[in-house]
Amino acid sequence: MAPRASWKGYLKLSLVSCPVRLYAATSASERISFNQLHKKTHNRINMKPVDPELGLVERSDLVKGYEYEDKQYIIIEDSDLDAVRIESNHTMNIEAFVDEHSVDVIYQDAPYYLAPDGAMAEETFAVLREAMRKSGKLAIARLVLSSRERVVTIGARENGMFVCTLRNPNEVRATAEYFGNIPAGNPDPEMLQLAEALIKQKETTFEPKNYEDRYEIALMAMIREKLKGHKPIIAAAPERGNVINLMDALKASLSQSAKPPAKSKSKADEATKPAAKAKSAKGGAKENPLKANLLQAVGKSKG
Repeated sequence: MAPRASWKGYLKLSLVSCPVRLYAATSASERISFNQLHKKTHNRINMKPVDPELGLVERSDLVKGYEYEDKQYIIIEDSDLDAVRIESNHTMNIEAFVDEHSVDVIYQDAPYYLAPDGAMAEETFAVLREAMRKSGKLAIARLVLSSRERVVTIGARENGMFVCTLRNPNEVRATAEYFGNIPAGNPDPEMLQLAEALIKQKETTFEPKNYEDRYEIALMAMIREKLKGHKPIIAAAPERGNVINLMDALKASLSQSAKPPAKSKSKADEATKPAAKAKSAKGGAKENPLKANLLQAVGKSKG
């Protein structure tokens, strides 16, 4: 069965245009969801529209209303919505091009795939796609989705194009309220170097398949156990380390990333060894606890 298009229209650049189809790039159909049941009968509850005066009403009797004042509504008919026609109802008119990495991720919203609508559109589609790919640009356009005009970016992706709707600037909160009281600070150079080393150790190529939803998997395992008539096993929460200071934590983290923990060393030996090293390195002088953690992690990683 062919996927259902979310939108059909034209992609237009100046005098060049081609028919296209827009498809949702993501799906939530595989997520575990729950229904509301009555606790005694286990019958599924139906959510029905209720009028405060009439009680239950038929959905066919419902109309759209816009509240222009408190409890004052103007009725909007389907014909009224059909009369609101702008170009982006059926045309994605490219207004500008920007660098691929210039669109702040905070404005990016829902992803879509864009494909040519029919064989006659393929040549024009391919020319526009490759032109954007080679120039490293994203197109900025508009289209109407769900009775709302959305600004979108359009870029090349494999043999097709990738469309991302953008949030309106009014929807994005300013950072000052959240970050304004956080001091800039000047991290200790040695601790900063150790933190960078820890980042370097954990560098990899992002593979989405390696980051499956562990909660969803555990949830399904619990459901299967209940289907078998078993009581679900309650998993213990992971222990949270008793971190003494940042330096120790960074050192320990680097050590864990570099090699597996030693089998023969006791906890007491491990606890006293960093202190002895720090004392000999500093001639017995009192040391920043944060820096001690970092030195410990680097020392273990090199060892």
